[in-house]
Amino acid sequence: MIKVVISGALGRMGTTIGRIVDESPDMELVGGIDIREGTLYGTQVVPAEKLDELLKEKKPDVLIDFTIAAAAVENIKIAAQNNVALIVGTTGFSPEQRETIRTAIEGNVPAVISSNFSVGVNIFWKLVREAARELGDYDIEVTEAHHRHKKDAPSGTAKTILEILDQELGNREKVYGRVGETERKGEIGVHVIRGGDIVGDHSVLFAGNFECIEISHRAYDRAIFAQGAVRAARWVVGREPRIYSMQDVLGI
Repeated sequence: MIKVVISGALGRMGTTIGRIVDESPDMELVGGIDIREGTLYGTQVVPAEKLDELLKEKKPDVLIDFTIAAAAVENIKIAAQNNVALIVGTTGFSPEQRETIRTAIEGNVPAVISSNFSVGVNIFWKLVREAARELGDYDIEVTEAHHRHKKDAPSGTAKTILEILDQELGNREKVYGRVGETERKGEIGVHVIRGGDIVGDHSVLFAGNFECIEISHRAYDRAIFAQGAVRAARWVVGREPRIYSMQDVLGI
């Protein structure tokens, strides 16, 4: 039985993950943390400042974190100190925060960190990489859309797309939206949409003379991210202590 603690337990992702864990015969939800107290499927949720106390008492196998960057960094450090494996879906980390996370994890606990835990998105990233290798001389535009409450922009998934393109094509200039008189050169255009309850749409357009190729992924329910995170939680327990990606989990 894999014992799970959820960080951000009372949020939209946290409650979805909690439901999947609660319904899984091989998992046990033993606790949660959030900015306020509460319960999640009959399990106590305590304030975030009590995470260390909770981990020492419940001794979970894995902590799943979908919060905000500043909170996640502290949660990761505390989990690593308590030898608890990690699943981190939080995005928006600064380079300094990423280094703090790396130092806390490597050699101490196994962790899967991904900007997107959807199986489909990870296949989408693979297709984008393959297309970039063949279509590097095409004009490239990246577009993403999310619900009106999402704070970071571009999304973590879009940033991963840009990292993949840089890896395959070199570091090209990024232009975030366009206004006024602009002449297109070799840049990659990036466009962000925020509105309504959009779960998550991402597309990459490769535009050449007389043809366009567009690769896209559309999420209809955040359950796909939660299912991927739970799948990663099963996989990560007992692994060597280092940082893994969702593509490691999927073997792609």
